[in-house]
Order: sequence, then C-alpha cells, then structure tokens
Amino acid sequence: MEQEAWQVLIVEDDQRLAELTREYLEANGLRVSIEGNGALAAARIISEQPDLVILDLMLPGEDGLSICRKVRERFDGPILMLTARSDDTDQILGLDLGADDYVCKPVRPRLLLARIQALLRRSEVPETSPEKLRRLQFGPLVVDNALREAWLNDNGIELTSAEFDLLWLLVANAGRILSREEIFTALRGIGYDGQDRSIDVRISRIRPKIGDDPEHPRLIKTIRSKGYLFVPEACTL
Repeated sequence: MEQEAWQVLIVEDDQRLAELTREYLEANGLRVSIEGNGALAAARIISEQPDLVILDLMLPGEDGLSICRKVRERFDGPILMLTARSDDTDQILGLDLGADDYVCKPVRPRLLLARIQALLRRSEVPETSPEKLRRLQFGPLVVDNALREAWLNDNGIELTSAEFDLLWLLVANAGRILSREEIFTALRGIGYDGQDRSIDVRISRIRPKIGDDPEHPRLIKTIRSKGYLFVPEACTL
C-alpha cells in the first residue's frame, strides 16, 4: 500500500511566495496548505498536526518566534523557519525556542526541499526500529534515543528536538571527531556551506545542559579545523 504524501503547512503572509512554494513542493510529492495570518497559525498547527511546518518569522497578527514558543509543547513535528539572511539573532532565537532548522530568504526551492526531506526522514524512523532502541550512559549522563530524552544525575534535561538529534549524534560517535560536514549531512541531508552557524549555536546550548563548562568544555570539545568531539571519559572525572 502506497504511503500517503506528507502534509506540510506553510505559515507565510507573502501570498505569492507561499503559492510558488506550494506549487514547487506539490510537484515534488508533498501535500501543502497555507496560512497567512500569524494570529491563526498556532491554533491551526495544533489542531491539524501537519507532518512539518514552514514558519516565517515576520507575520501579521503574531510573529513566528511567538508561534514557535506557543506550539512547541503540543506539536512534535519538525518546524522549519524562514529567516532574514543577515539576522543571526533571529536564527539563534528560533533554534532556542524549538525550531528544527532554518532557511534564509530569498528562498531557494531546491535547498528548501532538501531541508524538508531531511527533517521528514528523521521524523519517519519508527519507534521500534533498531535506530530508536538505544540508550547510552556516560557516568551521570544518560541519553535515550527510544524516548528521545536525556538525564543528568537522574534529572531530566530540557532539549529541543534539534538539540537532541545533535547530542545523540555526538554521543553515538563518542571518541570520534565529527566534522561539520558530517554533522550537516547526518542531520540535514546536505553539505556544510562553510558559513551556517546553527550547529555551533546548538553546541553552545547543549554544553551547559549536560554539565559541561561553556568556557572550558571537557565533554564536547571543539577541535580546531576539524569539528567536534564528545569525550566519554570526561563524564566520569
């Protein structure tokens, strides 16, 4: 039996951009609906539960950051934010509030599709698959990929979906340096463009949550010109 097409909700007040994006995504096998009013977007996301939300930051009625904050606890699907190319602050805030990824405007359709497909592939992994049935423990730090939860000294760690994905990737490759290229390919399905700061932002958010020192990290180390390394031995020091 053929799987039903993924449902995507575009929250975007630029009607022409939203329609062009819908046409492109539908031509590539997705089902797409549009919401142009920020004030109505949160309720619609929660009630319809689409497979993925494309959320613009600048909206009439209510901005994208506020919508992301409002729906994150009641919507488990990926949120892909559309941001201004030059504004790192919006990108960092969006990731911190629970967005899973972002694309800068002006939107390049092929890049947008690649990001969407990567997010949907990650969300598609069945809970009973071997990829999900794993728990790793390093001293007081426990990361459970089946429950998608982590604990430090038996206390739950609050992680966004994107932060958990990155933490799991690091601990699953403990003791091995992961290049930014490897991380981007694993999490986004695309290569690293040499400028995107989202991985660095997430690392900076994760470190204090797992008991690492942001100023002098021991658990997640930055290896200059190479990438990031999770050091399992540091958890027991």
